[in-house]
Amino acid sequence: MFLPHNEFTLFVLLGLASFRLTRLIVFDKIMEPLRRPFFKEIEEKNAEGEVEIYLLPKEKGLLGWGGQLLSCFWCVGVWVSLFLVFLHLQSWFIGDIVVLILAVAAVGAIIEVIISKIMDI
Repeated sequence: MFLPHNEFTLFVLLGLASFRLTRLIVFDKIMEPLRRPFFKEIEEKNAEGEVEIYLLPKEKGLLGWGGQLLSCFWCVGVWVSLFLVFLHLQSWFIGDIVVLILAVAAVGAIIEVIISKIMDI
């Protein structure tokens, strides 16, 4: 296994990787084309007359189920965690590399948010 054997360190790495992959799937723009089939767009005008677009999960069938799942950060997080733990337990080198890359990306994202908040003060 490539990742550390220390249980706490492994737990933190898997947690960070799960956080980053979950955000990637649920929120990041790069994954929008993959989420689009599961949602319908609703356009409404706000008080200022600007058009706002809302995404609602489709109502029926497999696409509806997928939309419900993808609209829930916590739900996707469970499945992503299951996937990442499975990758790690298989002792596949590539799985550990994926976990490590996602964990490092999560730390970078967290640092960026903190710095952005400090700069806004």
